[in-house]
Amino acid sequence: MSNDTNATITRIAEIIIDELKLEDVTPASFDPDLDLVDEVGVDSMDLATIALVLRDEYSIRIDEDDYPKLTTVRFIAEYIIDKQNSSE
Repeated sequence: MSNDTNATITRIAEIIIDELKLEDVTPASFDPDLDLVDEVGVDSMDLATIALVLRDEYSIRIDEDDYPKLTTVRFIAEYIIDKQNSSE
């Protein structure tokens, strides 16, 4: 895994921890493969908020149809990197 991917995963974890106000969780301890909906308890409104923050942070377009696919931090990182690479 590249440093870009690791850095993206860490930043996404920071955003999710901040937006959801998760306590006792750090980006280093946040498992990037945890299912955000089933295991963390993220609801559709939280997911929409996170998607908007990520859109602004990474200057990418995230289609609402893609929100249900954003299930893990690792998948979100891959999604963002793919979006950034396709817009170059």
